[in-house]
Amino acid sequence: MDIFEAINSQRAMRRLKPDPVPDELIWKLLDAAVKAPSGGNRQPWNFIVIRDAETKTKIAEWYLESWNTAYGPFRQAALASPATAGTFSSADHLANHLAEVPVLIIATVNVSSVAPVSPPGASVYPAVQNLMLAARALGLGATLTTLHRAHEDEVKQLLGIPDGVETMALIPIGYPVGKFGPTARIPVEKVTFWEKWGGARER
Repeated sequence: MDIFEAINSQRAMRRLKPDPVPDELIWKLLDAAVKAPSGGNRQPWNFIVIRDAETKTKIAEWYLESWNTAYGPFRQAALASPATAGTFSSADHLANHLAEVPVLIIATVNVSSVAPVSPPGASVYPAVQNLMLAARALGLGATLTTLHRAHEDEVKQLLGIPDGVETMALIPIGYPVGKFGPTARIPVEKVTFWEKWGGARER
C-alpha cells in the first residue's frame, strides 16, 4: 500500500472482530515498529504480545475501571453530541470488549536508556505509529490507548515487567468491523505557522 494512502485512511479502529490474527502478521507489525527512529538510536523499547485469555481479561477489567472513572461522568453528554458521539461510542465499545480482542500489544520503554534530552515517549511513539501504519497496510485494525496506565503497577506485576521499565501504550490488534478512513482532522493550514508563531503562508 502506498504510504500516503495508509496515512490518509488510518483510523482508530476500536471495534475489532475476535477472529485470530496469524503470528506472521504480528511479526510484520513488530518488524515495522523497530525500524522507527529513536533518540540517539538507543531503541529503548520492548513489545509484549498478549494472546492469553486470562491475562487479557485481567487487563480488560483494569481498563474498564479506568474508562468508567475517566469518562463515565461525561457519557450522557458525549453520546448526545453529534461531534463526539461516534468517537465516544467506539471507545466505550472497546472498553467493554477489550478482553475479546485477539491480540494486545503493550509498548514499553526502558527509562534509563532514553537519551538525556528526550522525553520517553519521543523514543517509543514513532515505533507505535510505524506498527499502526503497518497494521493499516495489512488490513488490521489498531488504536493507541493508555488507559491501562491508571493500573501501571498492577499491569507491570501481571506481565513481569522489571523496575525501570514503563508501559507507554496498549495497542489492540484485530480485523476491523468498520471501514478505514478517510479521517476527519483540523486542516493543516489552521495548525501550521511559518517562521514564527502566527506566521501564515498561502498554500
